[in-house]
Amino acid sequence: MRPLWACLAGLAALAGSPALARDYGQQGAVFAVLEPDFLRTIQAKLTRLEQSGEITRMNEEFARRSEAKVRRPAPVVGVGFAVRPRTWTYDPGMTLDHDVSDTKGNLIAKAGQRVNPLDLVTVRQVMVFIDGDVPEQVEWALGKYTDANAKIIMVKGAPLEAMTRYQRRFYFDQGGFLIGRFGIQAVPAVVEQNGRVMRVSEIPVGIGRR
Repeated sequence: MRPLWACLAGLAALAGSPALARDYGQQGAVFAVLEPDFLRTIQAKLTRLEQSGEITRMNEEFARRSEAKVRRPAPVVGVGFAVRPRTWTYDPGMTLDHDVSDTKGNLIAKAGQRVNPLDLVTVRQVMVFIDGDVPEQVEWALGKYTDANAKIIMVKGAPLEAMTRYQRRFYFDQGGFLIGRFGIQAVPAVVEQNGRVMRVSEIPVGIGRR
């Protein structure tokens, strides 16, 4: 093995060797590296958009689309019309995977314990799911239920327009959250408390087409 001083001497010789330290000159065009200020670029673009009126147009279009979505939300997919009566129960009980305490640290329920919200609260209003674009379903719901004893929930239709027309409250199942929770596949459907469970019924009313 060569001694360390010999290796260092060899490296020094290589570094100073004219054969390895050669100037090859300029091989092509050389350009300065330019990095424009990113924030200034954005500000300039926004200024151009504002001066051209594009920002105003974009805001107006956004407002128009938002209003249209509120007036007629996206319909819940996969929901048909009830053609035969169907009834089942939904158990809202759950088994806790962790301890539950109140704001003062007092234990309310232990992990592994099964709890049922219906032991603590009473659902006084029936949930009535309908297709708001089917007049037979709307009239059936309005004739059978009042604002006091039911919430009429659309899976399709224009709830704000219906409220103005009928002077009644209407709701909308955004994203089909409730429909999915209760396993409803067709409307009209009614969900009401029955002791410690919820009873779900699909009820044929009239004939509708999508």
